[in-house]
Amino acid sequence: MTAAAPVILAAIGGGLVAIAIREVSALLPALAGQLGGVVAVLALAGRENRAPSERERRRLGLVAGAMLGGLSVLLTGSVPLAGLAAAGPAAAGWTVARRRRDYRRAVERDIPAIAGAVADAVAVGGSLRLALPAAAVGLRGASAVELARVCSDLGIGLAPHRALGGLSDRLESPRVDALVAAILSQQRAGGDLAMLLRRHGRAAAERERAEREARSATAQARMTGGLVVAMPLILALLVELIAPGFVAGLAREPAALALLGAAGLLQVAGFALIHRLGEVRG
Repeated sequence: MTAAAPVILAAIGGGLVAIAIREVSALLPALAGQLGGVVAVLALAGRENRAPSERERRRLGLVAGAMLGGLSVLLTGSVPLAGLAAAGPAAAGWTVARRRRDYRRAVERDIPAIAGAVADAVAVGGSLRLALPAAAVGLRGASAVELARVCSDLGIGLAPHRALGGLSDRLESPRVDALVAAILSQQRAGGDLAMLLRRHGRAAAERERAEREARSATAQARMTGGLVVAMPLILALLVELIAPGFVAGLAREPAALALLGAAGLLQVAGFALIHRLGEVRG
């Protein structure tokens, strides 16, 4: 009976492993679907400026929280650090906002091209309803998506001012608002729309050039801020490689954990301050 005990225990263990593998295999399609949905939401936010629904926001927050908590435990071995999962919704919201901000900036960079194309179409005698589709022909990326939406609104019978108003509402950009106001000014006050748009396009191009130069001038300060934040993390990883378990030992001590949390908050606050001081505002 004693000799058979290891065999019985091994059989039970093997059965439990088989059950666990079966359960995990059954969950894999659902997990893949969740991850695919998250990737699709982020892709649409950056490609079409689409805001996620409430359900999609919850999914993003849960996935981001699970990833943060899981990575924290795997890297440090400290279960209390799984509480970082609470930052998942904030991290997901920041990522979506960043993607949409990049989309808006892409449209703003193309304002000179949009203004010039509309001016050329108007100069040859085209109406605004015909000039807007003509301006969309040579565009790519976010600007092409937005002009295609404007053209779709025109195609279903909306007036140009309403179609362009929808463009302003979607992007919430002062630069796009200024372009729309310039395009619609002819309907309210008359005048040479082609000349006005060319001047607007040149001014927008000059503004974009000045901002690029300003970003180049402040690049060193922003890079320094990133290095200041990254250095403690890099040093902690190096110490962990030299002495495995060092980080986990710190995380198990309440006093050390509190000091690490305070240091992390100060690091993040310093990085945010440096980033804000070096930010180029349009």
